[in-house]
This record gives sequence, structure tokens and C-alpha cells, in this order.
Amino acid sequence: MNSKDLPEPLDLIAVGAHPDDVEIACGGTLAKLVSKGYRVGIIDLTDGEPTPNSPGPDVRLREADEAAKTLGVHKRIQLDLPNRRLFDCFETRVALAAEFRRYRPKLVIGFGEKTPMASPDHWQAMQITDAAVFYSRLSKWDDHFPNLPVHLIRRQLYYRLAVDPDTITGNPYHQIVDISDTIEQKIESILCYKTQFEHKPNIVTRVRAAATVTGAAAGVTAGESFAAAKPFAVDDLMITLAIGKAGINQGIC
Repeated sequence: MNSKDLPEPLDLIAVGAHPDDVEIACGGTLAKLVSKGYRVGIIDLTDGEPTPNSPGPDVRLREADEAAKTLGVHKRIQLDLPNRRLFDCFETRVALAAEFRRYRPKLVIGFGEKTPMASPDHWQAMQITDAAVFYSRLSKWDDHFPNLPVHLIRRQLYYRLAVDPDTITGNPYHQIVDISDTIEQKIESILCYKTQFEHKPNIVTRVRAAATVTGAAAGVTAGESFAAAKPFAVDDLMITLAIGKAGINQGIC
């Protein structure tokens, strides 16, 4: 496939196991990047159904679309892999890698840890995402990726759900994004999922409290934390630390 036949690329893709995972984990960061002019996408590996309070996948899909509009993301994709039976296998890796090749993101963000006593799909999603980032750049594999060119993803970050511990065990490369200006957008996007949270009135309190605690560690009103899959070097330390000539952080950390 010629590059001109591909859709417009995305700067960032965030991957979740279910609709609402990404909003809870990093909705504030996505909204902030959209406001800065970046093209942002979300990929949900499953439709998240069935769940106890939802009438079905059509309703959940409408909620996901509304949440995406709230955050301003440019593209939301659902892979329709099986909820509750999501497993890291060759076919799921290829399915996600194909979307990476199609939309050519510079950065991919996804799950970075198990979520004990919550869905095991989250851990499977992490493994699928790790593999898909790798598969996206492999050449001489056209039989699995017909008409999709090789694409190298430059950076990968791990998120944690807003109500989980602030750091990912065993990973020393953590960053905090200041979401003081977008915490309300994050909360509004979560509340789009009436089937999931209307019966949990404390969700706003928990998400806001988590963002406050995370932000306080970096001296800001609200924050979301991420861990880098690998350490990365910066070119201009002053700009990266938001103390350069313009005083503006041009990265996300």
C-alpha cells in the first residue's frame, strides 16, 4: 500500500483492554495533548461486554464515542477481541500491530502492570501491546501485514489506572504529566460511561483524589503518572524540564 493511501497518521495511540480503561488511566494527558495540537487515538481491544449494568455492546460503544469526543481524540478504534477471554496470542498481536502500521504513531501508551482483583484482560493487554509495538517494525513479514508498510514506534510508555498505586513496581523510569487544566475533561469523559459508573457515585471522588496525590508529588494540582518502557535521552534538558527560553515543556514529561 502506498503511504498516500493510508489514513492521516496519529502522533499518539493509547491502548486499553476495554472502553473506559484509557479514560481512567490517562484521559487528562490525552486531552492536554489534543489541546497542544497533537493527533491522538484510542484503541480498545474489546467492546467490554457483557457487564452487569449495560444492556449491550451498542450502548457501550455510544458511551465510548461520547467519551472520545469529550477528550477531543481524533480516532477511536475497537478491535472486537473477546472481553473476559482476551489472551496474548499471535493473532491478537498481529491485529493490534496492523493498526499501528496503519496509523503510524510516534508514541504508544498502554497498561504497565497487573491489576489484582480486577480484570485479567488488563495484563493480557499489556503483553499484546508490547508485542505489537515490536511487530510493527518487523520487515519481511508481508504475509501477515498485506499492504501495510513497516512502522517504527519511537517511544512506549506504561500507564496505571487512576485508582492503582502511583508507581509501577520494578520500573524506575517514571514521569508525571500535569493535568491541572484537563482533570475536569478526564472526569467528564469517565462519566460518559453511565452503564459502568452511574451506580458508583464515588468514582469522581476517587479519580480526583488520585490525580491530586499524583500531582502533589510534582508540585501541581493534578497529575497522571507514566513509566517508560525503556529509558530515553533528551536533547535539551532545559526545555524538557520546562525551564528553557520559552519556559514551556515541549515533551509530555
